[in-house]
Amino acid sequence: MPVSSFRHRHRFFPGPPVLVLLITVAGCSSSDDSASAAVPSPDAKVTKVCRNLDAALPSKLDGLSREDPEPASALTAGWGSPAIILRCGVPRPPKMIDPKVAEGRDPDAVAGGVNGVDWLMESRDDGSYRFTTANRTAYVEVTVAKGRDTSTVLIDLAPSVKKAIPEGIAS
Repeated sequence: MPVSSFRHRHRFFPGPPVLVLLITVAGCSSSDDSASAAVPSPDAKVTKVCRNLDAALPSKLDGLSREDPEPASALTAGWGSPAIILRCGVPRPPKMIDPKVAEGRDPDAVAGGVNGVDWLMESRDDGSYRFTTANRTAYVEVTVAKGRDTSTVLIDLAPSVKKAIPEGIAS
């Protein structure tokens, strides 16, 4: 009898303890919806005003409860899911000094103000928007997911930004 025609068929059937373990591990996978955000690393002066901003931020933004992203930091905040993410102490965005933006010739970036706070708005490839404060001593970046009302978010944030981040030029 040729070796190739002599085969053993084995079927693997995990017993109940193995099935329970597999189900438990699958239930603990990292598929949760918790947001994450890179924590900025500004100098001590900017960190201080960002901590002031963290204390002044609203508990609700556009009707969404505050749910801060991981890792926990006074320099980041979040609301809802998909999360609206705020990061304080970010570097100046390159588009902020782009002459095309100032002249209104950049289709992906627009400068404007909402309730006394100036912002640079950048549309992103995924349909979300990134807003960065201008004319303040620290840059505050807010990312808003596609489909959310961006004007309400900026209106809700304006009092906190005005209270905590003084007007001026960020270094």
